Amino acid sequence: MGRTQWESLVCMLMAGVEDKSTVREIYGNSITKTIRFLGVKFGSVDLRVDFYRSVFLVRQGRSPRHGPRRVKSTLRLDRMDEISGNWADSDVIVFNSGHWWTPGKLFDAGCYFQVGGALKLGMPIPTAFREALDTWASWVERTINFNRTRVFFRSFEPSHWGDVDQKGCEVTRHPMPEPKGNIHAELSDVISEVVGKMRAPVTLLNVTLMGAFRGDAHIGTWSYPPSVLDCSHWCLPGVPDSWNELIFSYLLMNGS
Repeated sequence: MGRTQWESLVCMLMAGVEDKSTVREIYGNSITKTIRFLGVKFGSVDLRVDFYRSVFLVRQGRSPRHGPRRVKSTLRLDRMDEISGNWADSDVIVFNSGHWWTPGKLFDAGCYFQVGGALKLGMPIPTAFREALDTWASWVERTINFNRTRVFFRSFEPSHWGDVDQKGCEVTRHPMPEPKGNIHAELSDVISEVVGKMRAPVTLLNVTLMGAFRGDAHIGTWSYPPSVLDCSHWCLPGVPDSWNELIFSYLLMNGS
């Protein structure tokens, strides 16, 4: 699941623990953008809540040996992230991708798409996103034991960046009367279509539009450095708590 959602879930579960000393961080690492795994163990109830950082779900790799100079790395659209082997034996898995599928996070950083041994330099992002999600869907149907595991796919959170630069980001004090911001409708449609045609019982949590009303919940001027507005991430408590409340509701409704 997304990092902020994981932090929110841990905080919400902590409220139900009488002896806080029974809760510990696995490996004791703090969250950074370079650490790919973190976990919290609730010892009194034998529960682990793990976070795996896999923003694309598919594998990131080096450029082919004779690729163009502008290609610094590739997304292997036909291969799952190498850490995916750690996910299959979970009781509940929450997947999330889409927020990073932008030119700034990909092409501007020298990251292009690859299928097999072939570079796909002209492939549009929505097409690549669909191929990546098809790879994910195939992995889920082939790997997950649905007699044990409940699978969710949470759609990406919208950004309230302006069309040109961060001047369009306004952190408000109240929810907005109508949705604003870039909700990447095309990518949202891809998620719905891929999950909708799966044979496996995957639950789609489509939270993108919900977040488009919530400019009040952004980190905004509380980010670091404070001179840089952050209209892509959320304060806690806030919107991520709602995502977890939805998951709790689904689990309780189905007697999980």
